[in-house]
Amino acid sequence: MDAARARKLADRIQQVVAEMLERRIKDPRLGFVTVTDARITADLGDATVYYTVFGSEVERAGTAAALESAKGIIRSEVGRQTGLRHTPSLTFVHDPLPDSARHMDDLFAVARAKDAEIAKKAEGAVHAGDADPYRFEETYDGEVAGDEGDDDSGRPGRQAI
Repeated sequence: MDAARARKLADRIQQVVAEMLERRIKDPRLGFVTVTDARITADLGDATVYYTVFGSEVERAGTAAALESAKGIIRSEVGRQTGLRHTPSLTFVHDPLPDSARHMDDLFAVARAKDAEIAKKAEGAVHAGDADPYRFEETYDGEVAGDEGDDDSGRPGRQAI
């Protein structure tokens, strides 16, 4: 079985399952479900369907139970619409990706707020110490030593700023 055919079959399974959940499965425990992905093994024996549920943990658990109870009907429809000799077994897995993305968005918002707080504190701040932290040796007449220009090597001398 080549990977392109398996991917097309997984996409078709995703479509069939989503359509079944939208139109034919009338279980009251079924919440607001979105089928996010479907993957199938190379031997076409097992298909994993990933889904998300909008709502609380209770609604998520109810949806998982509804999917388990409707698995046989969904599997027979997948077999009918795909035309496979052996219909793959279905496994429903809650997709954690949207929850992880939401958590990351929350973390980024906290980081932005802390950055803004630090920037606000730093607005009127000045550096501690001198503006020029480098020390230069001064000669007896107040000039910086070594600023006479070029020495014998042809390199310019150190200049005071």
